[in-house]
Amino acid sequence: MNLKRHGLIAGIAITATLALAACGSDNETPSTPGAAGSSGAAGGGITCATGSLTSQGSSAQKNAMDEWIKAYQQACSGAKIDYQGTGSGAGITAFNGGTADFAGSDSSLKDGDETTKSTARCGGNPALNLPMVTGPIAIAYNLDGVKDLQLKPATLAKIFSGSIKTWDDAAIKADNPSATLPSTPILAVHRADSSGTTENFTDYLTKTAASDWTFGKDKVWKAQGGQGEQKSDGVAAALKKSAGSIGYVEWSFAKTNSLATAKVYNGAGEFTALTGEAAGKTVAGAKITGTGDDLKLSIDYATKEAGAYPIILVTYEIVCSKGTAADKLALVKGFLGYTASADGQKLLDKLGYAPLPETVRAKVETSVKNLA
Repeated sequence: MNLKRHGLIAGIAITATLALAACGSDNETPSTPGAAGSSGAAGGGITCATGSLTSQGSSAQKNAMDEWIKAYQQACSGAKIDYQGTGSGAGITAFNGGTADFAGSDSSLKDGDETTKSTARCGGNPALNLPMVTGPIAIAYNLDGVKDLQLKPATLAKIFSGSIKTWDDAAIKADNPSATLPSTPILAVHRADSSGTTENFTDYLTKTAASDWTFGKDKVWKAQGGQGEQKSDGVAAALKKSAGSIGYVEWSFAKTNSLATAKVYNGAGEFTALTGEAAGKTVAGAKITGTGDDLKLSIDYATKEAGAYPIILVTYEIVCSKGTAADKLALVKGFLGYTASADGQKLLDKLGYAPLPETVRAKVETSVKNLA
């Protein structure tokens, strides 16, 4: 079904959320810190539970997870949550192998082997794909003297496939008629590890520049040439230190490293700068293709929505619909319930992410409440 378009909620300071977390609910009894198995409302979108969780996966959402964990643990002294940004592929492997209580992935579980293994891991129950973080993919670059770089999908496909080799190539000039472009060689940086970011970026290229991108959609980088780096922070570090470089990396990492980002041409015929609002317009137009509490999305990278930034990924939390260990369930529901809450989502804008549109957020919150 088509989701209604929504404007984004402006980011609210983390301190506001933490202040709310100190307040008790009028209708629920707050948990006793440290009491085994206890749970209760702590306010600010947080329902406390005790115990420990181990999780891993998408490095794209690592900055968001760090803030959410900090807020939750400050409000709930009996909770300990560990999230490692090992990459989406590693996260799904860990979840399916039973060594992660939930996984973060920049793409939903694939039909076939991934889904079969996740169902077995959940005791015969389906695992859910719960969209939690909207992570715009920035086209970040390091090119002295060039500001407000503009790139069309076909130009991006040619750069990352290696057919465009210098910054003064005719295709880049055509996209930037007012810029003075140097003859500097292009260093295209990509992910070397299995990555949902790569899968989303190559999906974008496949759907918007198929004649120039012939390597398809995959978590693993297939094109020849360029420079591979491990994880999002590796890509960002390489871009920061390498003159003439360009790469794809989550907006939060581009912001943290003060990287310049390009305007990208969308289906409405506009070169659009990356902002939270512009990214939100694209995710608001996504379709839910999952059923029931599974909220897998299909993103229209060729969106014709005016002002939409088209290259986005949505990070999912992969979790059992039923079958989570009894001593973990309350904390899984408490923590993911907080990340899906309006208060939890308000943290994202200032971190370089876009909050979920309200219609999507409310569905995620309901799915978390239904975990058993």
